[in-house]
Amino acid sequence: MTTNGVIIRQAVSSDIPILMGLDHGFDTDHVWQLSYMTESVEIGVVFREVRLPRPMRVPYPRDPEKLADEWTHRAALLLAEIKDSPIAYISLIDGPAQASGWVTDLVVDLRYRKMGVGTQLVNAAKEWCKTRGMNQMFLEMQSKNYPAICLARKNGFAFSGYSDRYYSDQDIVLFFTKAIR
Repeated sequence: MTTNGVIIRQAVSSDIPILMGLDHGFDTDHVWQLSYMTESVEIGVVFREVRLPRPMRVPYPRDPEKLADEWTHRAALLLAEIKDSPIAYISLIDGPAQASGWVTDLVVDLRYRKMGVGTQLVNAAKEWCKTRGMNQMFLEMQSKNYPAICLARKNGFAFSGYSDRYYSDQDIVLFFTKAIR
């Protein structure tokens, strides 16, 4: 698949060191803040978009040194490249929900962010799911990952849940879902 000079393809073993070397962290000036309320017969959870007093750099929630081993358990590892140079990737597993694909990682190198590469990878992942008869796709991301939240919403994904202390750094994960047609 080629768009604007970006080629999307299945990763091969020689791509792994390059993908591991991509900038996995991100900058943000917004977060989704969790408010949790309990009453005797009711539990309430609210996420509120909050602007931070100053931008912050957020490290990737998974250990980049362990990614190569984790990728061997993925159903797909697609990458985006320009002129034979990998610039981004998306990894998928068969989701825990029946007939679903689950995006566990989506990384675009810093130089290529805000250029539509993430959307191209999400679209390629949707096609990958569709060809395997899957009818929905999940994205997971940190509640601090405002750029990914914006990407999910821009591409028609709906907020569908969260889990507290999901990542090894005890951060909250957000789940977004989209039906595949």
